[in-house]
Amino acid sequence: MLLMDDIIRDGHPTLRMVAEEVAMPPSEEDKQILISLLEYVKNSQNPEIASQHGLRAGIGLAAPQINVSKRMIAVHLQDDKGNLFSYALFNPKIVSHSVEQAYLSSGEGCLSVDEAFPGYVPRYARVTVKGYDVNGEEVKLRLKGLPSICFQHEIDHLNGIMFYDHINKKDPLKPIEGAIEIEK
Repeated sequence: MLLMDDIIRDGHPTLRMVAEEVAMPPSEEDKQILISLLEYVKNSQNPEIASQHGLRAGIGLAAPQINVSKRMIAVHLQDDKGNLFSYALFNPKIVSHSVEQAYLSSGEGCLSVDEAFPGYVPRYARVTVKGYDVNGEEVKLRLKGLPSICFQHEIDHLNGIMFYDHINKKDPLKPIEGAIEIEK
């Protein structure tokens, strides 16, 4: 079971590396890592397990955050309609996206970043993501709202990009013109 101590913190060089593709079909070791990422996110949202193991709640986690520079992410969250998005993917890619942008009204946070970075993070309002599940089967997802933002955040980790890299340095809380504001 992954614990909070397994998550590396901002400033660690692995967080700025471009992660390697995972060979398909995935090895047993890679499958276990992917499963453990999703397990952490699910456990972190369970108040009893989270307090028992000192887990900080999260909705997504990428392999580079546990110092594994491979293209793997896990996401577990509900959209504004209560639909569950629970995915663990190898080699996720954004294959198309909207011109329209969106951002979280509360800003973004990250399990690898302990300090708060106030500011709006511009993201695509809608994305289509392709990747492979734990069995190496292709998955294609059309996403909007919070799931879209979360997947973009996690895929950024695979490219060595942190959420605060996107924040307007001069005016972090300036509303993003024409973008959809999403309440979390």
